[in-house]
Amino acid sequence: MNRFIKDKKQLSIFITAGFPTLDSTAAQILELQSKGIDFIEVGIPFSDPMADGVVIQESSSIALANGMNMDVLFDQLDSIKNQVQIPLVLMGYLNPVLQYGLEKFLKRCKDLKIASVILPDMSIEIYERFYKELFEKYEVSMTFLITPTTSNERIQKVVNASSKSFIYLVSQTSITGKKQALDSSLFERYSEIKQLCKGVPVMLGFGISTKEDVENAHLSCDGAIIGSAYIRSLMEKKDLIAELV
Repeated sequence: MNRFIKDKKQLSIFITAGFPTLDSTAAQILELQSKGIDFIEVGIPFSDPMADGVVIQESSSIALANGMNMDVLFDQLDSIKNQVQIPLVLMGYLNPVLQYGLEKFLKRCKDLKIASVILPDMSIEIYERFYKELFEKYEVSMTFLITPTTSNERIQKVVNASSKSFIYLVSQTSITGKKQALDSSLFERYSEIKQLCKGVPVMLGFGISTKEDVENAHLSCDGAIIGSAYIRSLMEKKDLIAELV
């Protein structure tokens, strides 16, 4: 069963665990769920997040200073596991997961019914060669990132590994949080990629910050993912979700 397949267009929000306060993660998840968000990406803070822009980097630094770590995060998620009805996705980097212990990490993910894991610095080749067997043992699915320039052959390879997850389509080649409109010249390519992905949902992320961006993403993809804009709204004490739903 793929929990990311729905008969409607979706909206996902990325949060940084432990930001703005150590104990705010669980409350954010439940609040976003109550406002109709379809699934939530929970970012595991890391000191060197290569794919993230300054906003998420800052939120990660604050979260780490607040005392967030893997055990704290899992304990917080455990405290609300019976209240969460929507899919939760953990997004982080490979090194902290390996330091924590991959099997221990995957066991806790399974216990908490985490819907998928995103590790941007782990290629599908590395996954299939070294880690796939362990992920499958604990029934934890991986989500991989692709871009508009990813070859069709590679996209097919990712699709074959994502039957219980989704494809994270990076809107353009950049880090998160770039304040620029979606490039309309790429919309046709997004549609092509959607066709290549067959029944696996395609979610568009990076650089999505407004209702218009979300609507444009929905034209060719199954969903939109907002990260930096949401984190920025918390910093500025604004209610971004009210503008989107």
